[in-house]
Amino acid sequence: MTYATLISDAKTFYTALNADNTKAWWQEHKATYDDNLKAPALALLEDVTSPLSELADAPIKTKLFRPHRDVRFSKDKTPYNTHLHMMWQTDTDAPQNPVFFFGVGLEYVTAGVGMMGFDKPVLANWRKMVDLDTDRILRIVGDIEKAGFELREPELKRVPAPFDKDHEAGRLLRMKGVTASQELSPNAKLPDALVAIFREGWPLNAMLLSVAAA
Repeated sequence: MTYATLISDAKTFYTALNADNTKAWWQEHKATYDDNLKAPALALLEDVTSPLSELADAPIKTKLFRPHRDVRFSKDKTPYNTHLHMMWQTDTDAPQNPVFFFGVGLEYVTAGVGMMGFDKPVLANWRKMVDLDTDRILRIVGDIEKAGFELREPELKRVPAPFDKDHEAGRLLRMKGVTASQELSPNAKLPDALVAIFREGWPLNAMLLSVAAA
């Protein structure tokens, strides 16, 4: 199974879906999704697993996100996602494990690392670690950004109590999850481009894994 054209095939498929996001269109083109997107995506997940397992020195779980949208609590009732998202997650005894992710949407091709949202105990660990080990964590985050990663914006507008509102790492304390991502060229060579990004981002995931396990 080849995924050499996965990005371009996904862009073509989702552009057409976006123009007619209906069950009828999906049923008519489901075979295209299965053959040109789902099968190559599953092959890509499998082929990237071994390098990541070696990098993390841990087993890796994979996930291809479902094409159907959860519209139960959304005003937007269009039934299908117009993106292809997948992830690899370290499988350790830590309460929460970081992930490596890859996504192709109508206007983006991105890959990255991190924890999408901290579980409550991990959030407490994160804030404590940021406060007690500020210099090291700022250095890791700074190196990640120098490597071309962009951190997701903090969810909180203010530094949470009991930390100083002018804390040196206030931006990090305002986060309820930490992810860092890079844009990929639509012509990026898979899986090499992904593995390279995941290797560059591994120090962040390693740090988050230690936070979760603290």
